[in-house]
Amino acid sequence: MRKKSDLGLVHIYCGDGKGKTTAAVGLTVRAQGFGLKVLFMQFLKDGNSSELNVLRKLDNVEVLGAKPIKKFTFQMSKEELEETKEMSAKQLKEAEEKVMNGDYNLLVLDEALGSIEAGVLDEQLILDFLKNKPEKLEVVITGRIPSDNMIEAADYVSRIEKVKHPYDQGIPARKGIEK
Repeated sequence: MRKKSDLGLVHIYCGDGKGKTTAAVGLTVRAQGFGLKVLFMQFLKDGNSSELNVLRKLDNVEVLGAKPIKKFTFQMSKEELEETKEMSAKQLKEAEEKVMNGDYNLLVLDEALGSIEAGVLDEQLILDFLKNKPEKLEVVITGRIPSDNMIEAADYVSRIEKVKHPYDQGIPARKGIEK
């Protein structure tokens, strides 16, 4: 039987509110502060988020990136969507190989749920990984809408709900706050 102090649980931070990535970054910093080794991967982002500047400087934190995404998926052509889908699958495979062959304690798959929702990442790939992940690997998955299968696979599900957001008043994402 697993002890409460053992690592190996799955977290989902979801919802339409601001703070899912921020929560994942906070857990990354907490884990690193305790001496744990973290692999942090972002999907559907351009790789220039301000939080990555700090994470890249931390010992025991590796940030995996991919080809930067310059458009929202709803703005992409069929060819761009297919390229993004191939890239997302490669990204996930790279993360899987690293955590299976390394001594990582925490894996963050930021915006993986958004990738699934946008049709550029196959949910079954993540579900299969979760079934076969290293026993002591803690996993964080973020995004807006988890499926029932993803919720079932998780140990924690935290929903961040938007009540009000500056974007609704036409204020774009601001550096250092939303990006």
